[in-house]
Amino acid sequence: MTRHGTQGGGDPPVSTPEDTTVQAAGCILWRRAPGTGELELCLVHRPKYDDWSWPKGKLKRGEEARAGALREVAEETGCRAVPGAELPAVRYTANGRPKQVRYWAAEAVTCDFTPTDEVDRVLWLSPEKARAQLTQPHDRPYVDALLDALHGPRPAGGPE
Repeated sequence: MTRHGTQGGGDPPVSTPEDTTVQAAGCILWRRAPGTGELELCLVHRPKYDDWSWPKGKLKRGEEARAGALREVAEETGCRAVPGAELPAVRYTANGRPKQVRYWAAEAVTCDFTPTDEVDRVLWLSPEKARAQLTQPHDRPYVDALLDALHGPRPAGGPE
């Protein structure tokens, strides 16, 4: 948190690490494929970065992380989702600043995607294809995190 000096000149502002960390939230959005019932995961394409990632975004001031994750999913994918288990958070550097993203497993209930400047395409892919399509390596472990949340941990060396 930043402390501001008092009127009349007090101490200069002091920044702590929390001030500089960008707080974001998103979901590993899933559904059962129409017709087959196979598990599909939703990836979004961001034309600004020409990348494929999970739906996520920065939290608004004072916004609770899970509410922000669901808001971002709705804005980016047009999906209303039911949140499930919280998944591990990830920390990385983006544009020279530390960023923390909290994720939830979330089942898509209804979807009506409309392309925007921020997200121009969505893909619904099998877990294996989603893992291969993701641009950033730090996004790939979330495939397994979601599968663990939905089905329980798999034995080491077992099928993915």
